[in-house]
Amino acid sequence: MKEKQVKVQRKPNGKKNTGGVQVEVGQRVVLTIKRLGINGEGIGYYRRKITFIAGVLPGEKIQAEITKVHPKYLQAQVIKILSKSPDRVKPRDKYDVGGIELEHLCYDKQLEYKRDVILQALEKFKPRGYQNYDLRPTLGMENPYAYRNKAQFQVRRAKDGHLMAGLYRSNSHFLVDLPTFSTQKPLTMKIMRTVLKLLEKWQISAYNEKTNRGDVKTIVVRESQAKKEAQVVLITRSQRVNNLSAFVGDLQVALPEVVSIMQNINPEKTSLIWGAETLRLAGSEYLEETLGDVHFRLSARAFFQLNPSQTEVLYDQVKLALDLQADESLVDAYCGVGTIGLYVSKEAREVRGMDITPEAIVDARYNAQISGRTNVTYEVGPAEEWLPKWSREGFHPDALVVDPPRLGLDDKLIATILANPPKKFVYVSCNPSTLARDLVKLSQVYEVEYIQSVDMFPQTARCEAVVKFRRRKK
Repeated sequence: MKEKQVKVQRKPNGKKNTGGVQVEVGQRVVLTIKRLGINGEGIGYYRRKITFIAGVLPGEKIQAEITKVHPKYLQAQVIKILSKSPDRVKPRDKYDVGGIELEHLCYDKQLEYKRDVILQALEKFKPRGYQNYDLRPTLGMENPYAYRNKAQFQVRRAKDGHLMAGLYRSNSHFLVDLPTFSTQKPLTMKIMRTVLKLLEKWQISAYNEKTNRGDVKTIVVRESQAKKEAQVVLITRSQRVNNLSAFVGDLQVALPEVVSIMQNINPEKTSLIWGAETLRLAGSEYLEETLGDVHFRLSARAFFQLNPSQTEVLYDQVKLALDLQADESLVDAYCGVGTIGLYVSKEAREVRGMDITPEAIVDARYNAQISGRTNVTYEVGPAEEWLPKWSREGFHPDALVVDPPRLGLDDKLIATILANPPKKFVYVSCNPSTLARDLVKLSQVYEVEYIQSVDMFPQTARCEAVVKFRRRKK
């Protein structure tokens, strides 16, 4: 979204007058941090103007330098922490990249923060009865490190000629090489660095964004927690890559735990990671994973939760909230490869799911087959089309579970739910802001019994939540 252009009165000394506050980029100020925002950034006030500063904690007094001046707020970077919070800890990682924005905050306070983020969103959107919602303490991990089973790192050539693989610096397009990363599973990092060395050995080039030349854009490594096996995907600019077969042979010898080597072709000059075509270079096309007693086949592009052990915690909370009985039916909207529906299917008479991605439905049907689930049905298409169709055919689900992307529920689906509200309804959210927004409409028909937050991504500002609804009494 383009930033709205706002005329700002300039004073003779070059300062901007923003709502009565004179301030300029580069100006140094002293602030006290009041709270953390939804992205984990510290929030303070300079002459009553809200100011956002990354890497600081509530209660800390800091010296900061103004980096951006907006009509309604300021952005700054910390220069010096004048008084530290007792909740500050030494982070394991020293990189300025996303995915570790709360690593300087002790873990028990991270869990409190994630509950508070939901409260902040509710206070902003004010759904019906939000003041009385039961916001339960966040469920965290015993060891909040080494949990990510997938690494998706960009590849570029450094000034010294060596290849780099990593993530972009915060709010920039500068690639930071990541030889280590504490939230990743060790095997994924071992494989990532080995792949990088072998690309250099065989002189396979890195993609250059400026010239739109070079071969490898991105390396994707995914580990199966159940089998301790892995899949490697090279995302390349074109199908033809010199010495690719030699690279694959060496990789198989060096890392026998890599059971699937794939190539995805993305010829476009775009910010999108994946292209439309994926080829098998060696081994299987799929990786196998297990959650509870449910087995999953994961293709290269299949979505699967990045924290398998905590996914079971999340899905156990979904199962508890649904409280399905043997004679009840469930619809799993946004079903993906069938994770939630299959996980709870033993409790129900019937489960039906749908997703707009055909490949996901192919995987969901196969996953049901290899898990021995015979009471599940999966269809391609949006829930707002399938639910009315099934209703016309006489199928009225007892329960509904939704697990939408960060954008939240589709407006048409909300209207469909409100027109024929199931008796039981559970919303799994990965974005407190869109959850609170959706609750404004859903609370017309449903009451929120409770919201259970789950920490799927320790050291980050992201938060998942399970919402249990009950229908309002007429």
